[in-house]
This record gives sequence, structure tokens and C-alpha cells, in this order.
Amino acid sequence: MEINLISDTVTKPTSGMLEAMMNAEVGDDVFKADPTVNALEKKVAELFGKEAALYFPSGIMANQTAIKLLTNPGDQLICDKFAHVYNYEGGGVSFNSGVSCKLVDGYRGMMTAEQVIEAINPPDFYHSPLTSLVCIENTTNKGGGACWDFKELKRIKKVCTSNGLGYHLDGARLWNALVAKNETPEQYGELFDTISVCLSKGLGCPVGSVLVGSTELINRALRIRKIFGGGMRQAGFLAAAGIYALDNHIERLTEDHKRAQEIGEVLRGLSYVKKVEPIETNILIFELDKTIISEELFLSKLLSKNIHIISMGQGKLRMVTHLNYTQNMHQVLLEILKDL
Repeated sequence: MEINLISDTVTKPTSGMLEAMMNAEVGDDVFKADPTVNALEKKVAELFGKEAALYFPSGIMANQTAIKLLTNPGDQLICDKFAHVYNYEGGGVSFNSGVSCKLVDGYRGMMTAEQVIEAINPPDFYHSPLTSLVCIENTTNKGGGACWDFKELKRIKKVCTSNGLGYHLDGARLWNALVAKNETPEQYGELFDTISVCLSKGLGCPVGSVLVGSTELINRALRIRKIFGGGMRQAGFLAAAGIYALDNHIERLTEDHKRAQEIGEVLRGLSYVKKVEPIETNILIFELDKTIISEELFLSKLLSKNIHIISMGQGKLRMVTHLNYTQNMHQVLLEILKDL
């Protein structure tokens, strides 16, 4: 039995999802003639109360498109030092948009409205980059699946409005936050200019993310997606997986969260574990007591049991629970951790 907890991106389509994919009605989406892609975009836009949406092959492309929409070359965006758009998108902010990042030293990937205010460059001081955008990530990947306080997001929105700044949400794991915090997509749609949501993480689709926004922004996004090479043809086979996941895989995220909590409880009771970071959703980050066991030895021991997890560097290890991590796997993992 292989137990893969590297990421929630390792999932494979369920039988119901595969059936939906195989039965999808398709067309050429580059000509906006794929009815299933159009249906997915309409569905996601309506979920968030937005005018329009656009389907992308990846979350990074959706984020990079949003940044290009809401900035000009030479501008600067504000984000937390843990933000995915800064750490894990290959320098795309500078390469694609000619924009720099002002990093905020927040808590587990989350910053406050006061910190955003302090990070804004004076607009009349032409020696510094013009601040034009604030980027939020919810849940925070490097922050261990942490969920933002929605009241703080509203306070940051007021800062953006009063300073004429764009407001983008990298919602790669927003579905997890919505379930964990009992929030709604409409709440987020009211706050943000653009939101990217991933279908291939918690929802278990093989491919795809969706960007939502106003009709004007999404019309412009279509051109940027073209420039980035993101147009796909009969993409309805993939979009059908997204529709199926939205209808069937959101509420079950609570199972992933529960199992992550249970793994955390076991880790906290083990002598060789130094620290387990707070667990809110499906990501858990922990550190070993290196006087007892090295990271290399620990990972090799797990690998010998066909268990795969990931190192995030700086002594931090990560496990991510997901759709294909079953209860049977869960019990096996807990016993192996206890017996190491």
C-alpha cells in the first residue's frame, strides 16, 4: 500500500468523476465554443456572485493573469513573506508583469490591515515603486493551511479602497477555508476584485483552476491567457471534472481536516517530534527533535514503509491529507508513526 501525503495534488479522479468526464459535451474552448467549460465558468462565477469567470490549466497561470490585470510594469504588490505568488511561482510576478513584491512579516502567511498600510509606498514619491495591488492567500500553504480571519480581510479591503489598490485572492485552497470557517463564496466575491480557485487540490480534479471577476476584467484575462499559452481546445472533458467536484467533493473536505488533526495529535505525543504547528485544515507542518532522529533518517524510514511526505526546508516537514487518503491508510500511518 502506497500512502502519498506529499500534497493534495496527487489525487486521481473518482469513478463518478471519470464517468462525468467521459460523458462531457465538448467543443473548441479557444473559440469559447465548449459548452461544458462555459457551464463550469458560469457555475463558479455564480457561486462567488461575480459577473464572469475563466478556466485555466493551472492556478499559477490564473494568479499571474490576475496580477497582470491589476498592475502595470514597475508597480509593486504587497503580500505576506510566505505568499505562494512570491515563493512558488517561479518569479512570475517579475517575469510576466514587471512587478516587485513588498513582503510583510505576518503570522503563518497572514498579515494585518495595519501592516498593509505600513507597506504602501507614498504615491507621490516617484523614487519608489507605485503600490497597486494586495495579494492574499487563503488557506496559506507555507503557513500550514491557516485560515484568515474574515474580519481582517474586510479591514484590508477598506485599506485597498481608500488607497486605490487592487485586491486579489489566491484561493487555491479556499474551499478548505470555507468548510473550516463555515463561510460562503459570496462573502469573498464581495471583497475581492479577482479570485483564483483551484479544482485540482482539495476537490480532486486532474487539472484546472478558475479566475473570477468582473466582465471587463475577465474579457481582458482572456487575452492574457492567450499570451501565456493557456488556451485549450476540447477542455470540457476536464471542466466536467470540475463541475462534478463542486457538486460532490466540497463537504467531504471535513474528512481531510479531521484526519490531519488526528495525525497531529499522534505527532504531538511522540518523543522524536519537537513541534507541530497549529492545524486548521488539511495541511500539517512539524519539526523533528534532531537530537533523536535526523530528517534524512526519518524520511527514509517512512519511505521504506511506502509512505511519502515532503520536506519544506529549514527543518520543516509537511503532510497533506486528501481525497485519496483513505481511513485504512490513516490507521496504518498512525500505527507506523507510533512504532518508529
